[in-house]
Amino acid sequence: MWLWRARFFKTRALATAHISGKGVRLSRNGQLRKVTKPGFRILPGDIVSFPRGGQIVSVRVLDHGERRGPASEARELYEDLAINNQERHDA
Repeated sequence: MWLWRARFFKTRALATAHISGKGVRLSRNGQLRKVTKPGFRILPGDIVSFPRGGQIVSVRVLDHGERRGPASEARELYEDLAINNQERHDA
């Protein structure tokens, strides 16, 4: 549900199918696990990684969100870790 609220998928059904099929990697308190249950609770501070469009998306969860809002609101739910990694490589 969080991936849908954060606007990584257009529908809840697509997000559910992706999680059930391919799963996502979740890092919490230094523990890495594969999650294949769409109802798994995501907490602020978790790092979620999943394949999308031939790339691996990694984000840090900042908030779980109450609804699926506009894109500007969705961007406040996470921090894109790929941007941070790119900045490190460019420095």
